[in-house]
Amino acid sequence: MNNSKAVPGVVGPFAGLDVPWLLKMRAEVRRDHPFLIWAPFDAPARRWSYGEFHERVGALAAGLAKRGIRQGDYVLIHLDNCIEAIMSWFACVELGAIAVTTNTRSAAAEIEYFAGHCGAVAAITQPAYAELISANCKGLRWIAVTSHDAGQAPAQPPARGDSFEALSADGADRPRRPTDPLAPCSVQYTSGTTSRPKAVLWTHANALWGAKINAAHQDLHALDVHQTYLPLFHTNALAYSMLASLWVGATCVIQPRFSASRFWPVALEHGSTWTSTIPFCMKALLEHEVPRNHKFRLWGTAVNEPPAFGVFGIKIIGWWGMTETITHGIIGEVDQPNTPMSIGRAAPEYEIRITNDDGTPTGVGETGNLLIKGIPGLSLFAEYLHNEKATRESFDEHGYFITGDRVTMLERGYIKFGDRSKDMLKVGGENVAASEIEQVIAVVPGVREAAVVAKKHPMLDEVPVVFIIPQAGVAALPADLHDNVMTACRAALADFKVPREIRFVDEMPRSTLEKVAKAELRKMLE
Repeated sequence: MNNSKAVPGVVGPFAGLDVPWLLKMRAEVRRDHPFLIWAPFDAPARRWSYGEFHERVGALAAGLAKRGIRQGDYVLIHLDNCIEAIMSWFACVELGAIAVTTNTRSAAAEIEYFAGHCGAVAAITQPAYAELISANCKGLRWIAVTSHDAGQAPAQPPARGDSFEALSADGADRPRRPTDPLAPCSVQYTSGTTSRPKAVLWTHANALWGAKINAAHQDLHALDVHQTYLPLFHTNALAYSMLASLWVGATCVIQPRFSASRFWPVALEHGSTWTSTIPFCMKALLEHEVPRNHKFRLWGTAVNEPPAFGVFGIKIIGWWGMTETITHGIIGEVDQPNTPMSIGRAAPEYEIRITNDDGTPTGVGETGNLLIKGIPGLSLFAEYLHNEKATRESFDEHGYFITGDRVTMLERGYIKFGDRSKDMLKVGGENVAASEIEQVIAVVPGVREAAVVAKKHPMLDEVPVVFIIPQAGVAALPADLHDNVMTACRAALADFKVPREIRFVDEMPRSTLEKVAKAELRKMLE
């Protein structure tokens, strides 16, 4: 699975444990305590106790086994936030199948790649995406479809797929398998600096690590209520919120997605004490009155104590992490003052290096490359699935994972986010590879060259803008080239990757080796 070799006699922190153990243990010791509260927009909230949820997961796992899902199979879970998404993840993991959670904003070509790359044998989705999955995932044995779209009645019944509700079987037949913390658990596809997203493989130990360490970093306890609206197909909601709540026996409130108008009513109804958020959400909440009787004690986001959001009167801790790190490699202090706008200090569970391009240490006040060292399969991801070369090349000669991010050293060990690798954008919390967009545009007839850069956006942080050199020059620009480029992008890319603006130019600024000087393009946007 990875290049690290087990040393005889070494006992890991999760020896003899796996994810099904964690859920079963919580169902035994906090059977009647609410684990999940599903809070749809147009219906009353529904509570799932630890005991009830564990039973339903067992029934679904038994049903998946009856449908032919075996240990080692890959199952696509293409769902917006809903109780079925979490139930499916746990059922696959209990069975020994690998849960593959995919971004529901993905375009047809991306879905086709995900399913084909991992070799998915089945998919669980919702009415809105049933046709997309059916048309583009040809290797599936079957598709199961929920009865609703993230809590809303479907516009029309799906023409393809079986009923999700019919998947469940007798929980007494829930599958049993040997406990192995290093067995594969789940996969998330994450955008890299290449054109194809990479499949980040977690082990059971990775998931348990995320549960335990996230809970510790966030000071989560059994009586906390964690309000969750970020997408569950990402590490943030999956591990920072849901798995961390499970580890301590807390409650997790699941909303279909972020809604500024519904945020405070849901928080008040359920007594929310914690939330993981992003600047986009906080900016939207500035337009709503903050109730005095809320119970929030902590929020976690990209930076510590951002002054613009002091109006909330809630301590906000910063953090930095990746799908590959499962938890935060850099984290703010819960019980001490933090340097505002920093992302925190190096987490004690990892080794952090910040270096100049020549490998020398970066000094205070300087910006350098961020590297992180952990244990593959435990505190770092196991591997990039079916991509040994990418896995190998993502570590330096000292065993540090090369994050591709740049950070600035501050006084007292605090770290501030500096800038991203030049080909990565952050669009409303989503990682976007500029090269992925460029490769779609490059094959559009009439395009000689395309370069994508990030433009600052007041709500989404960044949005993609593309500079294009037309084949015949700007003076002879075809009337339909703009529309053809946008059509190609919408057909091949998720909506957040589609360029917000196209600028046609006769030439682009160049750096050494005739590469496009993207820093100069960014200046043009300013």
